[in-house]
Amino acid sequence: MSIRNFLISISDYASSKFYGGQSRNSKKDIPLSEFSRWFKDKGDKTLRLDYPLLDSNSIVFDVGGYVGDFANKIHQKYGCKVYVFEPHPKFFKKCVKRFKNNDEIIPLNFGLAHESGEFKISDSADSSSFFNPQKTGKGGISCEVREFFEVVEELEISFINLMKVNIEGGEYPLLEHIIDAKSLNLVNEYQIQFHNFIDNAVQRRDRIVEALVTTHERTWCYEFVWENWKSKPNKVR
Repeated sequence: MSIRNFLISISDYASSKFYGGQSRNSKKDIPLSEFSRWFKDKGDKTLRLDYPLLDSNSIVFDVGGYVGDFANKIHQKYGCKVYVFEPHPKFFKKCVKRFKNNDEIIPLNFGLAHESGEFKISDSADSSSFFNPQKTGKGGISCEVREFFEVVEELEISFINLMKVNIEGGEYPLLEHIIDAKSLNLVNEYQIQFHNFIDNAVQRRDRIVEALVTTHERTWCYEFVWENWKSKPNKVR
C-alpha cells in the first residue's frame, strides 16, 4: 500500500473519537464489556506494565509515544532502554524536555510505518490522527513516518524485547509489513491497541492474529482495547 493510499484509508480519523467508532465494514460492534473489563482490571496500571523479563539490557519501542507516559513508567520499573517514536512536533518536544536528563529514553520525531513518507496529522491530544489533506481541506501539521526496517537497521538493533503500538489505525499496515517480511520474531512481545474505526478493521485484525499465532501466543486480550503477544519459547531468536 502506498503512503497516499494509506492516508486515504484512514482519512476519517480526524472526525473519529478515540476508542469510539465502529468499522464501517465490521460484522460486529465492540462490546462495552471489553472496556468495562479493562477498567475493572486496571489494565493501564497492571497488565501494560507487567513484563518481568525486561531489565536494563532490554530494548523497548514505544510506537506512538504521545508525551512519554508509557516510556517513563516502563523505564522506571525495569531500567530498560526506550525509543519513543512520536511524529507530532508538539508532543515530541514535550518528550525531549521530559527526558532531557535520561539517556536511556530516546525520543525520535517520526513515526514507524510500512514505508517512509510525510503526512498531515490532526491535533487532537492523545487521539491525534493522520488524515488526507485533499479531503479535509486546510489544517493539520506536517509530520514524518519512516519505514520500520530502515529505522531498525539505522539504530543497529537486532532484537526488540517489547514493542508497544498505539498509532490510531497505522498498526494495520505496520504489522502487515512486518508479517510480509516474515520478521515477527524480531520482537519478543507486542502490546497492541487495534482501532476499529477504519474499513475492514475486524477482518484485518483477524488476519494479523492468524499470522501472530504462528510465532507468538496471546497472553491477554481486551478486544480492540489492548492485547499482548509473547514469542513462543521455541520461536525466540
